[in-house]
Amino acid sequence: MPALQPLAPGLIAVTGGERTGKTSLLRRLCGDLAALPSEAAHPDAQWLDLSLPNHDALSPPEFWATLRERSPAWNAALHQELVVALALQMHLDKKLYMLSAGSRRKVALVGLLACGATVTCLDQPYAALDRASIRVISAFLNDMADHASRTWLVADYEADPELSWSRIISLD
Repeated sequence: MPALQPLAPGLIAVTGGERTGKTSLLRRLCGDLAALPSEAAHPDAQWLDLSLPNHDALSPPEFWATLRERSPAWNAALHQELVVALALQMHLDKKLYMLSAGSRRKVALVGLLACGATVTCLDQPYAALDRASIRVISAFLNDMADHASRTWLVADYEADPELSWSRIISLD
């Protein structure tokens, strides 16, 4: 398996087919799974299961509040901008169990993108999203491609050709 350390700032694709370990790699990097002997979890890395299991009883603002508590670099202005850009205003009073898969994923993506972590791991960020939301997420990632201090790892089957990758790690 290709080494991820050290992680340079910018946009990094982690690609591979089914069961190649993309999600596990992101989870190990964030300390959500035990690291392999040759790996180490990053001290300021954030990953979420974008379907937000076990959060059904929360509203989007309640979910974001729990994430904000563990995110000292939370970007409140970006958070609000993304809520509008991803058209989530009409869902703010609903519980997550009431939202479609795409809307739940948008709630998770808003939290991840605004969390301010040095390393942010996105696992198949476009799944279940509408075309307008995909454009918003793609534009955001392209804007972050040359970020001087943050790393964005995006796991998917293929590296999106529309994004400006600094590195592509293939697990196939």
